[in-house]
Amino acid sequence: MRAEMPKKYWRDWPDTMKNGKAKIGDETGDDWSPASVPKASSLRAVAKAARRCTACPLYKRATQTVFGEGPKNARLMLLGEQPGDQEDLAGKPFVGPAGMLLERALEKAGINRDEVYVTNTVKHFKWEPRGKRRIHQKPNSREIAACRPWLEAELRLVRPEVLVCLGATAAQSIFRPFRVTRDRGKVLESKIAPKVLATVHPSSLLRQPDEE
Repeated sequence: MRAEMPKKYWRDWPDTMKNGKAKIGDETGDDWSPASVPKASSLRAVAKAARRCTACPLYKRATQTVFGEGPKNARLMLLGEQPGDQEDLAGKPFVGPAGMLLERALEKAGINRDEVYVTNTVKHFKWEPRGKRRIHQKPNSREIAACRPWLEAELRLVRPEVLVCLGATAAQSIFRPFRVTRDRGKVLESKIAPKVLATVHPSSLLRQPDEE
């Protein structure tokens, strides 16, 4: 489809329409479509609607939707990739080992986490079994696109002064092309927030053997 027609025209192509929404299927029979987000002025109302999201197949294996969390008037928003195993079970973002490291980093920076809005690019945990463990899998572009309306709603309602993308997936969902190793820490211009920058995801630091 990308070769035959630019993606921006997909929604008007009758063969991709189902119930008035553009849908893209694959050989598994699964469909992806942009999430249906209510035009609400309340984060709570949007989060409630997100619990029923079936825009991509990830909802089938996830325990629950993990929506963003924090004050509506937060000046700072932190955007990760997706919830992990512990976040999936708890229904809250950044509560696992990476979240604990993030909290330590915020504390050292003099930032109160209670004043920060934290969320993820994708709201369902994508995983594969490995023995008794559930191992994280990187979300693909279709899953990111399907979940994009939830992130846009969060940005619209919170209106942060600064958006910090944690890791490549989050950064590339905002800017393309983007390399965290090259562009880390640079303050960039975007329509979604007055200031946007990216850094590594806390989980990547947990995989580093170097204590520093």
